[in-house]
Amino acid sequence: MADKTMDEGQFCSLIANLVKECEAYRDERASDRVRAMEYYDGTMSDLPTDEGRSKVVSRDVRSAIKKVLPSVIRTILNNDKVVEYEPVGPGDEEAAEQATDYINYIVFPESDGRDAVEDAVLDAMRLRNGILKWWYDKKTEVSVSHHTGLDEMSLAKLVADDNVDVLEHSEREEFVDTEEGKIVTVVHDVKIKRLTTSGRPRVKAIPLENFLIHPDAVDLDESPVIGENCRLRRSDLVAMGYDRDVIADIPAAGSNSTEEEFEESTRRRDVYDLDQDADDPAMQEVEYYELLVRVDYDNDGIAELRRVVFAGDINEKYLLENEEWDDIYYGDVVCERRPHQWEGNSITDDVAEIQKIKTVLLRQTMDNLYWQNNLQPIVQEGAVTNPESVLSPQFGLPIRVKQGIDVRGALGTNAVPFVAKDSFAMLSYLDEEMTDRTGISDASSGMAPDALQNMTAKASAMIEQAGIGQTEMMVRTIAHDLKRMFKGLLKLVIQHQDKPRSIRLRNDWAEYDPRTWNAGMDATVNTGLGAGTRERDMMVMGQIMGLQEKLLAAFGAESNPYVKPDNLYNSIAKQAEAAGLRSVDMYFTKPDPQEIQALIQARQNQPSPEEQKVQGQMQLEQMKAQVEMALTDKKMQADAAKEKAQMDADLQVKLAELEKETEARRQEMLINQQKEAERLAFERWKEEQKLMLEREKMDREDARATMKYQADIQKAQAASIGRAFERNEKAEAQEQADV
Repeated sequence: MADKTMDEGQFCSLIANLVKECEAYRDERASDRVRAMEYYDGTMSDLPTDEGRSKVVSRDVRSAIKKVLPSVIRTILNNDKVVEYEPVGPGDEEAAEQATDYINYIVFPESDGRDAVEDAVLDAMRLRNGILKWWYDKKTEVSVSHHTGLDEMSLAKLVADDNVDVLEHSEREEFVDTEEGKIVTVVHDVKIKRLTTSGRPRVKAIPLENFLIHPDAVDLDESPVIGENCRLRRSDLVAMGYDRDVIADIPAAGSNSTEEEFEESTRRRDVYDLDQDADDPAMQEVEYYELLVRVDYDNDGIAELRRVVFAGDINEKYLLENEEWDDIYYGDVVCERRPHQWEGNSITDDVAEIQKIKTVLLRQTMDNLYWQNNLQPIVQEGAVTNPESVLSPQFGLPIRVKQGIDVRGALGTNAVPFVAKDSFAMLSYLDEEMTDRTGISDASSGMAPDALQNMTAKASAMIEQAGIGQTEMMVRTIAHDLKRMFKGLLKLVIQHQDKPRSIRLRNDWAEYDPRTWNAGMDATVNTGLGAGTRERDMMVMGQIMGLQEKLLAAFGAESNPYVKPDNLYNSIAKQAEAAGLRSVDMYFTKPDPQEIQALIQARQNQPSPEEQKVQGQMQLEQMKAQVEMALTDKKMQADAAKEKAQMDADLQVKLAELEKETEARRQEMLINQQKEAERLAFERWKEEQKLMLEREKMDREDARATMKYQADIQKAQAASIGRAFERNEKAEAQEQADV
């Protein structure tokens, strides 16, 4: 089989020729896209202005798009379920319901789908076509982080991951307070680099200047080549998984872009930098081609779809990928289709000519007003002594005329006719012409216009319906184009999600495993009730629900041939959706078929009306008997309660008397105890006084005895002193006598 495959050089040469035709087709229409963006932005380089004249620009393209875009986006994306998947085979019913919930609530929001759809719709309204691309984005990101104070176990867990590289490592000791006291422990400080590989479905709107399609193609499926040509940094290509050495050998993108490419990129992005930073090769840009081609690569006579990727240029040397592919992952969105052409019609195509004419009229009108407010003076030469007062007039500055000159002849103004008022009728006519071409007006923009106040209700309704009809056609065309994207998202999830995922949906956790779903399920994009006002949508659903209620009342709910419970729930859901509520599940519960069946069976098992009547009479008699018994019991209970209450009252009286008597006895006992205590205290006082008198008497007697004893001692001492004196005198007398 390998001998029959196409030669790589021949294969690349074939693709290069196809890409040249695609680029020529793209560049041929670049001027139209640049013009459309200029008209939308209000620059209009094809309508230059003269110096000193009005530069005003009518913004009709932008105004028309901004009127209809909110209604289109609201009608498609504000549904509770933007897309619903339908089973294509037996057993797909449950998978289709799961896929509907999973894509609407998880995949579509996570893939930035809303932004992509809004951008593509805006491109379609401005530039004829909007391009969507979906893919499963796998990226490897590098992050460097510092971790300090890790113990041995934490460090082991951190570096156990194969995607973690340790860049720096150091150890240090720390004191840790424990119950036993302070201990020394070893902690680690590390710097690591982590490679993280993640993947998720992505949706993005592709700029038309990057999109390639063959000029002979009527739709994407028939084009022999389809893809995009853009510039990516070398770093981006390496992150996408390509070999670093191969990417390093690819030449950097030069400044050899065509004039059309340069102008279109400048207009879209406002900046365009062709300077390549030679000091950082990773940030240099290279030409990138991602193509889906139909070619008979294996020479079996049938062209197969292949995905090829080039970087730098389209030749064998720069071929990065060449593999078989199963489906196109691009989708286009148009507002209005052109039969037998890939390119559609845009709002710009219908409004640009009117914007150009209105811009010219507005400029001429403003110029006429300027001339009216700033009249051109006529001055007789030499008649005015201060010409600056005429050429540069100021409030209060006099104009001096030479003496003897007639002022009426010396000064005057050039009469310019006022024709601006005639322009307003033309501007109104052009507004009506724009409404006829696009169907976009105040009546169809979702708000009631003041211009319809003086019209009859029928005329107003006819104008509103005419505008809404064209807008609804635009919505349905866009919704049909989005089917390809939602089928592609389903296929991406089935192919790349390698394990079940648990998500919280409607306040309940559920597990979804897309690997078992059928990737060929059909998709239907819900378009709500229309692109009109919310009041109109709610009124329509109110009428439908009223008719359903009448049919339910006429035929019942069990075997109604016209209205089933699911029909009524769908009406309620659409009514909530028209009111602008995001999810009807917050307010109403979808009926369970098993519960409905059980309810119907329970009603069927109910007895006939006659049996119900007899049973009702029996139940009535039983209720009467029960009521009489209850009354008797109640009376007996009342008598018993009354007798018990009397006994309780008597008992309370006796208890009160007993308590009173007991209290009196207690008080008397307290008084007697107090008297006895006082008597004992008085007796104790008398004894104490008696003892005190006895003690005083004894003290006096002791004192007298002491005094007597002291007196006797003094007498004895005096007698002793007298005898001693006498002895002394006798001794002295004896001595004298002896002398």
